[in-house]
Amino acid sequence: MITSVSGRCRVAIGLILLSVGQGCVSDSRPGLPPSGPFSEQPMPTEAPLPQGVAVGDVTDRSAVIWVRTDGPARVQVVWSPDRQPEILSQSAVATTVGERDFTLAVPAGGLAPTTAYRYRVLVARIDGRSFQESAREAGQGRFRTAAAPDVAEPVTFLWSGDLGGQQRCRRERFGYPIFDAMLGRNPSFFIFLGDTIYGDDRCPAPPNEPGGDFLAATLDDYRGKHRYQRGDWFLQRFLASVPVYVIWDDHEVRNNFSGPSEPLMPTGRQALLEYWPIGTPPEDPTRLYRKVRHGADLELFILDTRQYRSKNSEPDGPGKTMLGAAQREWLIKGLSESTATWKIIATSVPLSNPKGGSKQAPGNDSWARGADGTGFQTELQAIVQAILDRRVTNLVWLAGDVHFAQANVYDPNGDGKPDFHEFICGPLSAAPGKPTQPNRDLSPSTLFTEGDFQNFCHVTVNGSTLLLEVFDQTGRSHFSHRLQAVGP
Repeated sequence: MITSVSGRCRVAIGLILLSVGQGCVSDSRPGLPPSGPFSEQPMPTEAPLPQGVAVGDVTDRSAVIWVRTDGPARVQVVWSPDRQPEILSQSAVATTVGERDFTLAVPAGGLAPTTAYRYRVLVARIDGRSFQESAREAGQGRFRTAAAPDVAEPVTFLWSGDLGGQQRCRRERFGYPIFDAMLGRNPSFFIFLGDTIYGDDRCPAPPNEPGGDFLAATLDDYRGKHRYQRGDWFLQRFLASVPVYVIWDDHEVRNNFSGPSEPLMPTGRQALLEYWPIGTPPEDPTRLYRKVRHGADLELFILDTRQYRSKNSEPDGPGKTMLGAAQREWLIKGLSESTATWKIIATSVPLSNPKGGSKQAPGNDSWARGADGTGFQTELQAIVQAILDRRVTNLVWLAGDVHFAQANVYDPNGDGKPDFHEFICGPLSAAPGKPTQPNRDLSPSTLFTEGDFQNFCHVTVNGSTLLLEVFDQTGRSHFSHRLQAVGP
């Protein structure tokens, strides 16, 4: 017997076919094929889903589930709470098409806060049979929703960036094992802070797995770069178990690119949106900056530092922007209005470490003003001044891109009290960088800096306490620092 309960489908244990109850999302009222219980570990990738599965942009009420089939196919996603596996919700049956390289982002709504979910992906060939007759389970994963904004709950998360750069790609037989070290930290989510691919770099084989030894110049090329990365089993296993918030940096297109002036920007952006579970707003389907609340103590602001930026080569000044006016005002307003204990800003490029350009893309690429007078320091100082004027407290910036780890504390108003912190991590797998010291414009003090290793950062937010730790690719800790929240 099947009944509708609280907008979901409640199914009697042992039934094979599922009808649609009130509140379940479905267009064709398909049935489910037989399926065993969820296993504790993600399934090995099968041919129908060669890049595995992923879930992203998880909130307290929703998530986005990503799949890619190996050709045209019909797909349905079914999910249920861990503790109530008999309550199933299902998406509509959708068809993957070549125009999106057979990728699909499936919204899962109506979720409960602070709840662990499992999901299954059902795939059926387009062969004249009904979906009910031909569908079979091709992949599965898990995620946990955020706590409601008024509920205090500890949150742990990771961030890093820079995967597969400078020919340090999927090593033959070894792949990207850093993701197993990350999985071992049992994070609530992962912020993938840019350079998810290196479209402008080659991955020669050997020593890397074949398939990445080319430079991207077309949409199919960029898609191929994403497919190559996502073919790694370590990454697939990680993404099946850990929700991800993804943003781009420069190498999703080309080194140090500036959005409106880069002809390949729309092409790289399309591939990024096809290959990651990013919940863009319907009224602005290419917008990548967004925010998400995790309980009473954490609000995350994810910046797009590429799409709207002025040319790097332009002199720094009031008219130069990295964020664009709309995103800058969105950030300042969101920080001012946030009731979260900790406000965390994810910016792909560092605040105070100059990052020089090249002949192809001259000018400083980070927020800092370079020796040549380029950079985005004027806009950053305006943001910082707004933060000080509006008395935004307990603010932390997360950055990447420079391929070394660093922790900085800032006192821009010179009153002897820290106004915000910056933590830099990465690379996941790329040439390690040599640490540089931040410039002095915002009065930073460096607590830690180290290069020459692959790394990721781990943050635990527990009420008024924030703990940062830096780990290398083997899971060994290199640095930890504890912050205590202060009042406004």
